[in-house]
Amino acid sequence: MPSLKSGDLRPADVARRAGYSVQQVRNLERDGVLPPAARTATGYRRYGEPQLRAALAYRALAAGVGPVGAREIMRAAHRFPASPTVLELLDAAHARLHTERVELRQAREAAGAISGEPVEDVRPSDAMSVSELAAALGVRPSTLRHWDAEGLVVPDRDAPRGTRRYTPPQVRDARIVHQLRRAGYRVEQLRALMPELRGSRRSADVAAALAARDATLAARSRALLDGAAALSAVLATCEPAEAP
Repeated sequence: MPSLKSGDLRPADVARRAGYSVQQVRNLERDGVLPPAARTATGYRRYGEPQLRAALAYRALAAGVGPVGAREIMRAAHRFPASPTVLELLDAAHARLHTERVELRQAREAAGAISGEPVEDVRPSDAMSVSELAAALGVRPSTLRHWDAEGLVVPDRDAPRGTRRYTPPQVRDARIVHQLRRAGYRVEQLRALMPELRGSRRSADVAAALAARDATLAARSRALLDGAAALSAVLATCEPAEAP
């Protein structure tokens, strides 16, 4: 088997060790994620330790910050290995994860309290208009209209003008959607979750969804930790392509 330092690795060797296809490895080199390969006299790519380490680091980082963020970090590692740029990008990634964790904790506390609110003895006067509910949540009225269009929080309509009016159960739904959106849930995820919540009114459903989000964040944090360790090995073998 070719050694890492021999410069004798084929694209297929790097692909197998890093868990990618050969075309993906070539694409990573094209995109600046891997340092340029050496070429044989006949034009074939020959890889070595720098390319393999970069592929492994990118794979871990992509699981933590996504492919776009991982590409940005890897490009900076190759271009500015001695500058603070790479560390700044890593710090920003950790900060984003921390913010998501804080918002998730707040969402768990708020959603648990909100979903347990009593909604008995509802009176027509308890309903809220779009502008009133938007002001109470701190969102734009257009946001509530978007949630209505997506089926997340569907208000009643006053006749004959069709003006939106939110009953207390609908206000509670809006508060739950607002907290889950702040915690990072996408509209398509909430579109599947809210009908069940609306029918069952169980706080356990929200808690289970938030627990799944917590597990995802934990996996991303672990991947970012592994990626930072792999990136350290990359920086040790990098040569700057240009000055920052």
